[in-house]
Amino acid sequence: MARRSPATLEGRAILVHAIAHIEFNAMNLALDAVWRFDDMPRAFYLDWLQVAAEEARHFRLLRTHLQGMGWDYGDFPAHQGLWAMCEKTAHDIVARMALVPRTLEARGLDATPQIQAKLRQVGTPDALAAVGILDTILREEIGHVAIGNHWYRWLCAREGLEPEAHYPVLAQRYEAPRPKPPLNDSARLAAGFSETELRWLTQM
Repeated sequence: MARRSPATLEGRAILVHAIAHIEFNAMNLALDAVWRFDDMPRAFYLDWLQVAAEEARHFRLLRTHLQGMGWDYGDFPAHQGLWAMCEKTAHDIVARMALVPRTLEARGLDATPQIQAKLRQVGTPDALAAVGILDTILREEIGHVAIGNHWYRWLCAREGLEPEAHYPVLAQRYEAPRPKPPLNDSARLAAGFSETELRWLTQM
């Protein structure tokens, strides 16, 4: 994995590339949920198609910005953490809803303000432009995590599971990564996490 300080132009390009790769994977994850899981309400498929469209727009914004910096998507290596969890949960829709949108993507809610703060410190035009793009992404990602929360709770109700008690079982079973503090409490609450969940996540 390429790592550079955002104080340099190349370092900022690597950072933008990494976020673009996350958005590209998130788009494909939303489409995979539409394709893979049968017998869900029509609203489920409409929700995830909306998410896929928004993730695709995020990717285009970031790729265009990266091109303006002199690079393009694919110029740097990137991790496959999101897609690895997609493969692990391919047979279990409850786990998919628990561990992709409301675990891995929710980590982006926590990380984005910290990334923006670093870019504001740099203060160059490209860094500040990236901050603006991340504002849009953060606002819409709250909605994406909320969709994951909604369908996770819906599925738990259908299967007679208690959502907050079942989540740690799934997190352990599939070796989900722990959140990295500090949590973005306001964004997570807006996305449908409960105060009880936030306290538990803080203590993980």
